[in-house]
Amino acid sequence: MMADMPIIEARARADAGKGAARQTRREGYVPAVIYGGGQAPETIAIKDNVLMRHLKAGKFKSTLLNVKVDGKDNRVICREVQRDVVKDLPIHADFLRLSERSRINLYIPVEFVGHETCPGLRAGGVVTVVRQEVELKVTAGDIPEKLVANLSGKKIGDVITISQIELPKGTTPTITGRDFVIANIAAPAGLIAAEDEAEEEAEEA
Repeated sequence: MMADMPIIEARARADAGKGAARQTRREGYVPAVIYGGGQAPETIAIKDNVLMRHLKAGKFKSTLLNVKVDGKDNRVICREVQRDVVKDLPIHADFLRLSERSRINLYIPVEFVGHETCPGLRAGGVVTVVRQEVELKVTAGDIPEKLVANLSGKKIGDVITISQIELPKGTTPTITGRDFVIANIAAPAGLIAAEDEAEEEAEEA
């Protein structure tokens, strides 16, 4: 499980306090802390360019991470990144340590199957993806790799909603109260243009 997570290399930081944090930043590191999981908080330091790379990748606060502190694995999720108000660069990060049973929100990618048995696609339609990922509440020790959306039998104009996707056991969408759309089968652009043209001619007539 740990091997599947993005890895962030870090080093232990013995000293706490503002002075030590400033020194850490001068050395090109971002001070951080790992807390929770029934263990004492651990002060650490992460290379600033490493942290920036992960932040730029997106969804940093909803991605399960392995923060390796001097080679020791830590399954965590980021809870807070403080930034410099002028430079907008990270100056501190808080990570929550997770157990196998911890419940967290994560974005899970959607894989589309059944293209060859989709009448809408055979008729020239296209899949318009509304959500490439769905945010689910999951258990940290049992995170699904993907959700599967089946296009079989779908015609032009049909939509695929979350209720049509079999969710892994123990997972629930964070969006509740509505059957939100994952994708739809849209008419080909040429057909839409022809229909618009026909409507315009009918209006003129």
